[in-house]
Amino acid sequence: MTSEPVKIRPARPDELPAIHALLTAAFGVKDAPRIIRMVDEAVADPSARPLLSLVAVRGDRVIGHILFTHAEVDTGTESIAASLLAPMAVDPDCQGQGIGARLITAGLAALEAMDVGLVFVLGHPDYYPRSGFEPAGARGFSAPYPIPERHSAAWMVKALRPDWLGCITGRVRCATAVDHEELWIE
Repeated sequence: MTSEPVKIRPARPDELPAIHALLTAAFGVKDAPRIIRMVDEAVADPSARPLLSLVAVRGDRVIGHILFTHAEVDTGTESIAASLLAPMAVDPDCQGQGIGARLITAGLAALEAMDVGLVFVLGHPDYYPRSGFEPAGARGFSAPYPIPERHSAAWMVKALRPDWLGCITGRVRCATAVDHEELWIE
């Protein structure tokens, strides 16, 4: 392990190849192509805006990435702006060092400054609660596509405006780049 500090900052367009390599290392050669395609589509997708793409770098090496895209909660009477976290990756050689948590914290802080009130993720139910995420279904939020019951705990929400939980419910609609059923099936 190097003593060089890890910096979290906005991703630059010229870092997409490094992000692709990171996604391949983190998700494996079987799953990485669809995740890379989603990231590339999101970067070009106007419906994904506001989009927040952050990297964790050590020196000039990208060792982590997180992407947040625009989402909305359709309450039946109005649409409430929100954000969707997908994907997040940390280089396997750098996992267990708190880099993922730092990416999440930096992303949530930036989204809060942008007045985003709710952030959703379909992710590991043992990992994301450490950052304050809780089961979204139990809070009245349905995913863009049905989540099988055995994976229902993976659909989570983090309220950046806690007064919204219990007051807002509905179906989450995501950006076109993320609105592909195969991305929602475990």
